[in-house]
Amino acid sequence: MKSFADLLIAWHAKSGRHHLPWQKSKDPYAVWVSEIMLQQTQVTTVIDYYNRFMKKFPSIKILAHADEEEVMQLWSGLGYYRRARFLHEGAQMIMQEMDGHFPSNYDIMMKIPGIGRSTAGAIAAFSFNQKKAILDGNVKRVLARYFLINQWTGLPKIEKKLWGDAESLLPNKNIAIYTQALMDLGATVCNKKPLCDTCPLNKTCLAFQRNKVHLVPVPRPLKKIPTESTHMVLIKHHDEVLLIKRPQGGIWGGLWSLPQYENKSMTAKVWVKKHFGLETSLIQKDLKASTTFTHYKLDITYNVLEAKSQHAKLPHTWLTLNSLEGAAIPSIIKKILLKL
Repeated sequence: MKSFADLLIAWHAKSGRHHLPWQKSKDPYAVWVSEIMLQQTQVTTVIDYYNRFMKKFPSIKILAHADEEEVMQLWSGLGYYRRARFLHEGAQMIMQEMDGHFPSNYDIMMKIPGIGRSTAGAIAAFSFNQKKAILDGNVKRVLARYFLINQWTGLPKIEKKLWGDAESLLPNKNIAIYTQALMDLGATVCNKKPLCDTCPLNKTCLAFQRNKVHLVPVPRPLKKIPTESTHMVLIKHHDEVLLIKRPQGGIWGGLWSLPQYENKSMTAKVWVKKHFGLETSLIQKDLKASTTFTHYKLDITYNVLEAKSQHAKLPHTWLTLNSLEGAAIPSIIKKILLKL
């Protein structure tokens, strides 16, 4: 009987994905960028971002020397902006501490910001042909069904078991093909709407054999996320809007956003006059928007003001509304601005 790995490798030759842009190179930098972009993001979404990013920053050296603003602009709309900062910081670390060469040592890889066990495993397998396991969301789903794991895969003890399973299945050769095959199977066959009849593992998959595929993986225990609220001001002057850069810590770190204020004892006009020195007139009041993060929902109430001039105090920038597409702005703020 063929092994788990042999079945996957044979399936991949006929049915796997072979034309993704990052598959053209074994360069660890290219693999690293793709793996970071693919975290919690669909392949179809990533492709265009990856191509633009690699065209602008084709090497670790060029990325390391880039201005953070440039990096964040190219990431705008992809979400989870911390990933972009980690790439930028990681490139700088490689230039400063590793002589500009991406490390081949698995343990040293994980010292680079944003690289965890699974990302390091993927880079080690694809770029250095090392026998290392991966365990991203797709792979967790495949293994949870294959071994019929009846508990949420995010539990520490279950994750530990899955790592053991993933390592036990590794082949002694063709590690890069196997790793890609495992990713592809999870993305295209063993996904949220599984195509079990076409799966190369269905003869030995416990969930399929016991008719329990629909029950696995076990969903995350329901937990009501809290709602937080904030007030913002949208200050415009003709076809330009005033934006401020968010502090590095917290949400949207390093991105341009609307000014945020929590002082309910004064009106938005008075607050803007006090902080920016701008005379304004109120255009619209108490408009609503909301966005959801991993751990909470944010409700935004905002007022639209028209400024009489652009001579504002405090660090800021004025951006024309037709320049929004390439700007480093959070998606929810971009949606608010597009309503103008």
